[in-house]
Amino acid sequence: MQFVRAGGHRLEYRWIQPGSRGAPPTSGSPVLVFLHEGLGSAARWKRFPHAVAEATGCSALVYSRHGYGKSDPLTEPRRVDYLHREALEVLPELLEMLAVRNPLLIGHSDGASIALIHSGAGKSPVRGVVAMAPHVFVEDISIASIAQAKIAFETTDLPTRLGRYHDNVTSAFRGWNDIWLHPDFRHWNIESYLSAIECPVLLIQGEDDQYGTMAQIEAIEQQLAGPVETVKLPNCGHSPHIDQKEASLHAIAEFVRKVKSASA
Repeated sequence: MQFVRAGGHRLEYRWIQPGSRGAPPTSGSPVLVFLHEGLGSAARWKRFPHAVAEATGCSALVYSRHGYGKSDPLTEPRRVDYLHREALEVLPELLEMLAVRNPLLIGHSDGASIALIHSGAGKSPVRGVVAMAPHVFVEDISIASIAQAKIAFETTDLPTRLGRYHDNVTSAFRGWNDIWLHPDFRHWNIESYLSAIECPVLLIQGEDDQYGTMAQIEAIEQQLAGPVETVKLPNCGHSPHIDQKEASLHAIAEFVRKVKSASA
């Protein structure tokens, strides 16, 4: 694990190179940049990025955003625009610092939203986007499940379980939970970015997602400017790369292959 300073904070990151360890990316194929969910971190992806890197032959970058993993903890509450700031300020700086050109963004939940905002802003080239369980607006089901997560954090061993992946588990949890439950967040919406996304997009959604419905996927499909593929997974909740790992891995590997072929 290494560290880089981006967005004014020290962030942990790791390179994954097929067939070797700790190597920087090579030219040619896109670099797969993994963007974790609201309670995720570099470590919480576990071996999934390694599997995708091996299946595609691409280098991969995983990192923990501010407030997560071994990155700097939060010192103040998040604002309603925190995902916009990640997408428009922190991520571009991180990619610049690590010399990542034409990335292929693979995001889960909050990370998928960040990927869509970044791509729609059009400030730097993006080869493609994989959005797993993305959010582009706030639904009642999301708020209800996040409220239940707060109760679980206060009454169960959830802090201990999350503590395996975060140096400051309270910072990680409260930074996500508090802002999503704030009344002002009910108006959060990123649909205005979708019509400007021209790169290929793969959408992966679990049919049993407790944090969002197919309305999210339908809104994205209808508004994207570029090509889109959708994979709807049965017996799958909010984490396709965990609940349906092999199906998700296959879909992502095929998508990356097509992106690589199109630019060959």
